[in-house]
Amino acid sequence: MKILICASEVVPFAKTGGLADVAGALPIALEELGHQLIISLPYYQSIQSSKFKIQKLKDDIYYTNIGRDIKVYFIRNDKYFARPGLYGEKTGDYPDNLERFSFYCNRSLELLKEINFKPHIIHVHDWQAALIPVYLKTTYADDPFYKKTRSVLTIHNIGYQGLFEREQFPKLGLDWALFNMEALEFYGKVNLLKGGIVFSDIINTVSPTYAKEIQTKEFGFGLEGILRKRSDSVFGILNGLDYAIWNPQTDKFIVKNYSIANIEEKYENKKELQKICNLPIGIDIPVFGIVSRLAEQKGFDLLSEAIDSICRLNLQLVILGTGDFKYHLLLEKISKRKPHIISLHLRFDDSLAHKIYAGSDIFLMPSKYEPCGLGQMISLRYGTIPLVFKTGGLADTITDDNGFVFDRYTKLDLLKTIEKSFKAFQDKKNWQDLVRRAMSYNFSWEESAKRYTQLYQKVLDR
Repeated sequence: MKILICASEVVPFAKTGGLADVAGALPIALEELGHQLIISLPYYQSIQSSKFKIQKLKDDIYYTNIGRDIKVYFIRNDKYFARPGLYGEKTGDYPDNLERFSFYCNRSLELLKEINFKPHIIHVHDWQAALIPVYLKTTYADDPFYKKTRSVLTIHNIGYQGLFEREQFPKLGLDWALFNMEALEFYGKVNLLKGGIVFSDIINTVSPTYAKEIQTKEFGFGLEGILRKRSDSVFGILNGLDYAIWNPQTDKFIVKNYSIANIEEKYENKKELQKICNLPIGIDIPVFGIVSRLAEQKGFDLLSEAIDSICRLNLQLVILGTGDFKYHLLLEKISKRKPHIISLHLRFDDSLAHKIYAGSDIFLMPSKYEPCGLGQMISLRYGTIPLVFKTGGLADTITDDNGFVFDRYTKLDLLKTIEKSFKAFQDKKNWQDLVRRAMSYNFSWEESAKRYTQLYQKVLDR
């Protein structure tokens, strides 16, 4: 099968979030299954051409290779992409993002003809690439080159939709007739993600539960109606985890490598984590780890309410991340009062993240909603038991067999579950059994790629 992957960020070239990880790992896993792939993304200022051995194809198209033979094409337009950020700066989003990404979508389709790559599937990700299915069904509807091409749209987080003022609609090069509530109009604005939902052949999200949740008013962010209309075309596939990066047996960031076979070595990492975090060293004190964006979506409203009660337990809490300023202030305040309990790190630190996954006993992830989530999958791999709210991908990956789950989003339920995990930790024999079970779970990209192959076949068979 010939497949084009279109995403606005792709690891290792450009990244702001989990979208980049998926767009970088999935193609390699699909190639292993025998598919032929290419990738298209904007050529941002931050992409280092020498580091990635990027070569020039023509004035506005550059390329390199990943995997065995996956060509990655970079679309250059200095007016749009020679800027410090991918989508904006600290002051907010770039005001011309509609123009920037409509250009990227159009140019990606033109590129296919220039390199004579006729894809069976164009797999687009999030609002930045969502215009591609729209253009396929409108601008290119009668073009024989795309006659057998089908589109798949993956929604990574429906909270981000690509909303723009009505006045910008003509810049898309589409007929005004498409600015209606059955197409790209959304409460008087242009909604690029909605366009992708309406015009793509199949829609998928990054977990089966999230595919159902976004069809409800609570999680649909206003698009639940259009998704319910297309419910027979909405599917969910869990993201995979790159076990080449997240593997306690080979992890270069941790002080002692370990596996199920020598699980006791994990506690050398715990002592090291306590040491570098200036916490009292003791393997009998449960360490709760958090690696997260500090935002309400990630459960920090709930955590803020419960933090004083949590600190009364004989535990330690290591927090790594950045996010909303109000959570920075609150956590800084309490960590200064409780330095023997809370170790706070308000920054991005990949090395420390690995140490937290390896050295913690329990991984705290009380997200209010979580399309997929990777933190809980990583922590399982490292034998660090996840404690999660039952939502999205967390509901699809964590059960009483491998973690701790609460299903009512309240301070009381969070505290009860923390206390439950605290008591379970005291029973050393059963805890070791739980750690071994957790480490035996497999959420590899190989499994996800097989499911995507089935999804692609489903759309081709329609």
